[in-house]
Amino acid sequence: MSKKAAVIRGDGVGPELVDAMLNVLHATGTGVEFIVVDAGATWWEEHGGRSLIPDETWDVLEEADACFKGPTTTPGGSGSPKSVAVSIRQRFNLYANVRPIRTFPKTNPPLGDVNFVCVREGTEGLYAGKEFELNDDIFIALRIITRRASRLVARYAFDEAERRNWKRLVAIHKSNILKETCGAFLEEIYRVGDEYPEIEVWEYHIDNIAQQLIKNPQIFNHSILLSTNLFMDVISEECSALVGSIGLIYSANIGETYAMFEPAHGSAPKYAGMDKVNPVATILAGAWMLSYLDEKEASEKIFRAVDRVIGEGRTLTYDLGGDAKTSEMVEEIIKQIE
Repeated sequence: MSKKAAVIRGDGVGPELVDAMLNVLHATGTGVEFIVVDAGATWWEEHGGRSLIPDETWDVLEEADACFKGPTTTPGGSGSPKSVAVSIRQRFNLYANVRPIRTFPKTNPPLGDVNFVCVREGTEGLYAGKEFELNDDIFIALRIITRRASRLVARYAFDEAERRNWKRLVAIHKSNILKETCGAFLEEIYRVGDEYPEIEVWEYHIDNIAQQLIKNPQIFNHSILLSTNLFMDVISEECSALVGSIGLIYSANIGETYAMFEPAHGSAPKYAGMDKVNPVATILAGAWMLSYLDEKEASEKIFRAVDRVIGEGRTLTYDLGGDAKTSEMVEEIIKQIE
């Protein structure tokens, strides 16, 4: 029986990027069945409601083996729905948001070659969305940290280090100020770490590592960087600059029995329909999904093809120093697969 993946095309540049990704995946001869569903601000603006995800989409998500989320727009302001990504992460307990940060061939990164992985707790922290207005002057947001979620994401991070044969985990926190929440998170990292004696734990305060990633990013090579939801959201965005473009950063959200894959970047509505933006993050997130669905050979074909196209340097989008259209870069990737 073939595996099924729900696919959210998203908003802004999302639909054109997701269509391109599906063309690349089909070029491998994949047997996965892709089911396109609605979600995001574009759907919500037409239909309204308390969620950016319609009920019928939830039904497909529940039945699928995994899902892919294109870039989606999240409306701002009090009373607007929570983001598509946060909703899915919390519904399926996708506690590990994972972003590999690696230099691509011949891309001349701004601060030298890097190769590490950012792991972010994906279900709680300030993203729990618990905010309150006490009066006209005072507003409160709750930062929720549980030992259970901290243990789950810590174990994923240590396991990821083992899978890569890396010997270092970098725990990022601010326990000198947030003594209870960051304190509990850090305690659980060390408790789980006792089961991985060959992996060293480095501690960095969030403000210090923000500086060190600019000053000397290579000291973190072959490390897993682990932190709470908002801290790692910010740090992984900083890390994307180290490879030259967030258009290269692919991402997964992993739980016990389910996963969601997505590019790390946003919906960039000003570029919608311009055939301009970098498709790599979307394509490689899709390739990662194939690997998760036990199509590892097809996944590896895509990763190799993307590396070849970038390394050759002839068909690159503007953010990589080229002048190719999105569609032209996609066509070249497909040629390399075939």
